[in-house]
Amino acid sequence: MKRLLMAAAMVGLVATGCSSTGSGEDPPPQEPPEQSGSVGSSAAPEESTQPPRGPDCTSTVDGMSPRERVAQLVVVGVDASDPAGAVSLVGNEQVGGIFIGGNATALLSDNVLAGVHDAARVPVSVAIDDEGGRVQRIDELDGDLPSARDMAATMTPDEVRDVAEERGKAMAARGVTVDYAPDVDLTDEPAGMAIGDRSFSADPDVAREYAQAFAEGLAAAGIEPVLKHFPGHGNASGDSHTGAVTTPNLPQLREHDLKPYENIEEYGDVGVMVGHLTVPDLTGDEPASIAAPAYELLRDDYGFSGPVVTDDLGAMRAITDRYSLPDAVLKALQAGADQALWSSGGQVGPVLDRLESAVATGELSQQRVSESLDRVLRAKNACG
Repeated sequence: MKRLLMAAAMVGLVATGCSSTGSGEDPPPQEPPEQSGSVGSSAAPEESTQPPRGPDCTSTVDGMSPRERVAQLVVVGVDASDPAGAVSLVGNEQVGGIFIGGNATALLSDNVLAGVHDAARVPVSVAIDDEGGRVQRIDELDGDLPSARDMAATMTPDEVRDVAEERGKAMAARGVTVDYAPDVDLTDEPAGMAIGDRSFSADPDVAREYAQAFAEGLAAAGIEPVLKHFPGHGNASGDSHTGAVTTPNLPQLREHDLKPYENIEEYGDVGVMVGHLTVPDLTGDEPASIAAPAYELLRDDYGFSGPVVTDDLGAMRAITDRYSLPDAVLKALQAGADQALWSSGGQVGPVLDRLESAVATGELSQQRVSESLDRVLRAKNACG
């Protein structure tokens, strides 16, 4: 998909967490193989042997400094009421992506994001988390979007696809390129809980059907959808905004919460967000977002080859109670994330200093950076 080019073109024609609170036909289904990573291991995942897809990114990468390469692997929150700050961040640091949270709309109005895109030497992704219901960003500009639960209760999948495409066109016209949606978590818990009405259904088949429709609608509008929160927040204890969260053990997740991720290529070109979810028999006492076995599970067992972003590393206590932001970002990339997200903004210099030093010393391997850089650039249509 020509996501960024489409978005940029539409921006020229229109004057206008992260959750907040945060491809081919498949062979017959088989029993998923056992998780290859050792439980609780923090070792880096095995290097990918998948062949390159699409245009060669070599010339794009060769034109970057080491610092610019690691900068492509971060998504930094910006103040939606401060357009000049967003332009300055992208112009000075050349980060790979920005995230627009909160309720302010100045950055999403009057063609302002065109200046952000113009400041990027390599296309920059612009993400929002517009799910509907209590998690949406452009409702004041483009109307209210029902929650996932309400959509599933009152609309057909085809109607949801149409609604998502219309919403995606509104995003693209404003310069947005990525939506951290749909939520594929499974729950029937009360609406206001951590996931609650952000879930389409507790039934895996229903949730998958509606989430796929929503993702297809966004993609048709040129917006990259991002499925979340792997490996499944719907039956986890607690809220990662306020502290540690533990899921059921892996066999139980496979039987329920992980069902929406089976045959993941059927969603089309999507990203996946990994949550700060501790899976006792997979990640030990570490959240999935910074644990290599979680990324191995997604890549090896569920066959996902697209870009993977972390949930918010800078404003959620499941991470901030354990690590400083620079260390959390490094641990996420070491573990297998392609993009490290923090919505709180700031600390960009210290984070990039930490990453640049880690690459120079081998703490973060050149191969790990190259794999993620390739996925990120392809998702942004920034190669060839």
